[in-house]
Amino acid sequence: MPLILLPKLRLNVDICGPAQAPPIVLLHALGTHMAIWDDLLPHLQRHRVLRLDLRGHGASDTPSPPYSMGSIIHDVEAAMDHFALKDAVVIGVSLGGLITQGLAIKRLDLVRAMVLSNTAAKIGTAALWNSRCDEIARTGLQPYADGAMERMLGRAWRDHPKMPMLRQMLVQTAPEGWIGAARAIAGTDFYTPTAALRLPTLVIAGTHDSTTPPDLVRETAELIPSAEFHLMRGVGHLPMLDNPDGFAALVMPFLARIGHG
Repeated sequence: MPLILLPKLRLNVDICGPAQAPPIVLLHALGTHMAIWDDLLPHLQRHRVLRLDLRGHGASDTPSPPYSMGSIIHDVEAAMDHFALKDAVVIGVSLGGLITQGLAIKRLDLVRAMVLSNTAAKIGTAALWNSRCDEIARTGLQPYADGAMERMLGRAWRDHPKMPMLRQMLVQTAPEGWIGAARAIAGTDFYTPTAALRLPTLVIAGTHDSTTPPDLVRETAELIPSAEFHLMRGVGHLPMLDNPDGFAALVMPFLARIGHG
């Protein structure tokens, strides 16, 4: 996969699909990387799809924390500009959903529509995130992983077929990268600017998600006039891993309704 050299870091990216096809950008969650979208890609073969590892994640560089949400949004903006992508549908989960909102607020020329999965205009409290960051700075991500798996996958997390892959993603994330991105989440509140957005939006929640519970996700959907809200049964924080076909069954009709390929 190629690396994009930005002024202060290298981003690991993957771009696929016909060059002139309608663009889609996929943004992953905290403590994961672009591979969470692998099972969705077969559904998007008629699109130009950009995935990237966010700073501090996957094979991208890990600057020293903390990170600002603005700096992470700028990374995505720079990647889209590098590939001359405009009027994209941006699909973001959790942290990726926060970035999607911020990108739309900043650069409407880049974002034609949003799919906000298992995310909110504000996720958790600064005290919660700062406490987790302090814990991980002391002990690393390994002791944190079991609790994270339960919050993301639900009570039956130990038997979840994707748990080993997801857990490995988390524990292989550089602690500095996790902390940097978590500090960005801690400082982000998009309630007011997100409520000013007027663009097609699909919002997805999962019944087994205790990281961004359905009521929190629904509350964010209600901020955006005409946003569509769907609750996926039997999935947790990452429905594109839990049930990729079910996730695609929501996303693909949305793309068709807005005439995006």
